[in-house]
Amino acid sequence: MSVEITTAFVEQYSATVRMLSQQHGSRLRNAVEVETVTGKNSFHEQVGSTAAQLRATRHGDTPRVDTPHARRRLSIADYDWADLIDDEDKVRMLIDPTSVYSRQAAAAMNRSLDDVIIAAADGTAFTGATGSTSTVFDTGMIVAVTVRDVGVSSTDLGMNVAKLIEAQRLLDASEVDEIDTRYVAWNARQRASLLNSTKATSADYTTVKALVTGSINEFMGFQFIRSERIGVDSNGDDKVLFWAKSGMLLGIGKDITGRVSERDDKNYATQVFATMTIGATRMEEKKVGYILCDPATGPGA
Repeated sequence: MSVEITTAFVEQYSATVRMLSQQHGSRLRNAVEVETVTGKNSFHEQVGSTAAQLRATRHGDTPRVDTPHARRRLSIADYDWADLIDDEDKVRMLIDPTSVYSRQAAAAMNRSLDDVIIAAADGTAFTGATGSTSTVFDTGMIVAVTVRDVGVSSTDLGMNVAKLIEAQRLLDASEVDEIDTRYVAWNARQRASLLNSTKATSADYTTVKALVTGSINEFMGFQFIRSERIGVDSNGDDKVLFWAKSGMLLGIGKDITGRVSERDDKNYATQVFATMTIGATRMEEKKVGYILCDPATGPGA
């Protein structure tokens, strides 16, 4: 056989481009209030609670009860994503990757949308007539990392039933309406920690196992959303968010849109472009909190 036969070998290429593991859709968008925003800022009026006055005499003056008013500002910002595909790239790859890049753009936008919501949950909100007063996160809505189940002596702990009970208590103590859907955003390791914390003796084990496997998504009055994008505090503990739906607002000036076009200034390369204009804010301090959870999966002992 001729030694030149190797020049006739044909390399085989896959017919598709595969996207690596990543979060594609937004996981938090449907768990918050959503409003369309026109302009750079939107203002949202709020009213507080009042108390009825005891009538002390017959035919007395009608009491005047001043209803407290507040205002919260939501600001939106622009987010963009773009990448170029040369015609030469298409030839070398033997396929057209444009559709994959479009999906990549949409996934990046959806992840950024979740990041904006997460940042707003415990970030500074802006209140007052002009929206210029800074309102910080209420530290009274933090469930400590040391909250533990009965019989556990460890100090810093991951997710457990006791922490969910405390989060539920914080919302109830603030008279958050029970018909206002409540959510928890946690990551995979804290989901595993909850399962471990109920293994030994708890009657909740079967329910939590169903929650972890996806058979159900509700426990202790919360609906659970997995997100690997939640933050950590200065000690490295996971900040598992919990909130009532009306406590968080997502403002959309322009929803996610995309365009695939030719760029004559880039040697007629194909550009995949995506953009959106969004913002988020915490609407009420007593409706949003987080649970500190040690990142080491386990129930403690």
